[in-house]
Amino acid sequence: MKFSLIRKKIKMTPTQIIVIGFATMILVGTLLLNLPASSRNGQSVGFINALFTATSSVCVTGLIVVDTGTHWTVLGQVIIMLLIQVGGLGFMTMSTLFALLLGRRITLKERLLIQESLNQFELEGLVRLTKNIIIATFAIEFLGAVFFSIAFIPDYGLKKGIAFGVFHAVTGFCNAGFDLIGDFRSFTPYVDNYIVNINTMLLIIIGGLGFSVWMDIYGAIKERSLKNVSLHGKVVVSTTIILILSGALFIFIMEFNNPYTIKDLSVSGKVLASFFQSVSPRTAGFNSLDMTALTVPTKFMMVILMIIGGSPSSTAGGIKTTTAAILFLTVISVVKGKEDPEVFERHFSKYLVYRAMAVAFISLCLIIIVAMLLSITEDVDFLTIIFETASAFGTVGLTLSYTPNLSLFGKIIISMTMFAGRVGPLTIALALARKAINNRGNVKYPEDRIMVG
Repeated sequence: MKFSLIRKKIKMTPTQIIVIGFATMILVGTLLLNLPASSRNGQSVGFINALFTATSSVCVTGLIVVDTGTHWTVLGQVIIMLLIQVGGLGFMTMSTLFALLLGRRITLKERLLIQESLNQFELEGLVRLTKNIIIATFAIEFLGAVFFSIAFIPDYGLKKGIAFGVFHAVTGFCNAGFDLIGDFRSFTPYVDNYIVNINTMLLIIIGGLGFSVWMDIYGAIKERSLKNVSLHGKVVVSTTIILILSGALFIFIMEFNNPYTIKDLSVSGKVLASFFQSVSPRTAGFNSLDMTALTVPTKFMMVILMIIGGSPSSTAGGIKTTTAAILFLTVISVVKGKEDPEVFERHFSKYLVYRAMAVAFISLCLIIIVAMLLSITEDVDFLTIIFETASAFGTVGLTLSYTPNLSLFGKIIISMTMFAGRVGPLTIALALARKAINNRGNVKYPEDRIMVG
């Protein structure tokens, strides 16, 4: 009797299990990276630095306090890559993979967890969807690794070039932003290399679209028609295209005559660099230009892109493209005097608008609080603080070369922000969905008015 009561008390919801799963992966990664064998100098990197790196890896962020290419041994780099892979796909997807490999049946409870982690509406076909996600992921990463290897082998030799190709394919697709180039340079040595730039951008975009959008695009290509593409897929793709194009155009204009970034590049090189810097803030964290040399308007534009992030059910972070799109369409509908926001001859319910507003508001509150705390603990200008905060929350990984200089408290704050940015918005959305279902049919109070604006 007592045992059953204890079980009831410690019974957890699927959302809580997902949060604890991410936390457990971070803890395991911290312990492994803290081993002397993981560092090239044969000494422990320190618990906080290991925790920061593990959190950044599992939360597919890319912010680092020690250089990935020069500090970690091959063992440490492999651990980081595996943490990124598990964190990008989600631990439930990886658990399903191992269960399928062992021939074990997926239980109903596990299906519910998969449903929560992939943000799906129905239980039907979840295992098949997970299989397709795993197959597609490894296929895309394999192709990405091949193209990266073509670029890296001439510089690093066959063995190291292939290893670099595999590592960057995983970090690129998972939108992590970790690199092995060394000396905190990211892809700046390859600013005008078409293979590296285009391959990286494609991996980032595909990884950031979301698994459900993949199925929509696959169906549209197979049937050669856009009729069966869901509204979600249309909104995600159109919003992604708008953000990338507008971001690239803005960066191109702002940096055109900047002698420290793209002024001396060819026109094609300027376009390539502008697009790369527009795609990367969508939670990837790679950079082909010196971030500290960018103009202030460009840095601020990148903060906005980092906060928006990628799309739901993807490897990306941020408030998500769909949230930003719903809020924008809601403003347009209010200006036009329409009752509900509309797009592609469909309209959104008020409930969806409320969810988007809640996710955005809570996320912005978190960013403000973190920025305020960092302004107390760090001795640096506010733009650098807000850039670092947005990068951590959006699980991006871009930095104005300040992350290695964070104080002890700054590292802890940023680690918590990365965790909240990866798990938080999803948890908020799921919690709101559950409460909405539970509160249906509740008593409604009389309507009244207050003045706005």
